[in-house]
Amino acid sequence: MSTNNHNNGVIVQFVGFEAKERGREYTFTVRETATEPREFTLLIPIEAFNSRKVRFQDAPDICSHRLHVELAATENHPAMTHFDLTDAELDTYRTSHMQKPPKYPYAPKKEEQDA
Repeated sequence: MSTNNHNNGVIVQFVGFEAKERGREYTFTVRETATEPREFTLLIPIEAFNSRKVRFQDAPDICSHRLHVELAATENHPAMTHFDLTDAELDTYRTSHMQKPPKYPYAPKKEEQDA
């Protein structure tokens, strides 16, 4: 599975993941026109999955968001190539991506009370 995101001439591609002892490690390749492709890994601790803070299907998107933050903060050239996601980052992602309750256009009308 791969997803491309174009941001200021930068392409971020999800390569895959590997289950490690500490958690799942997600690998991304970052390509720019003038430089060689660079590989970044991001780790989500296994406890985050076990405690249901993170769903497996959301993990690549969570890692992609974190990588884009790092790229934006360093003009696309972070000093580090490996990042461990923290509980605070996972909580921030979860609250910013919570589903809103549906609005019902034909909701029952509230009954007026007699005074």
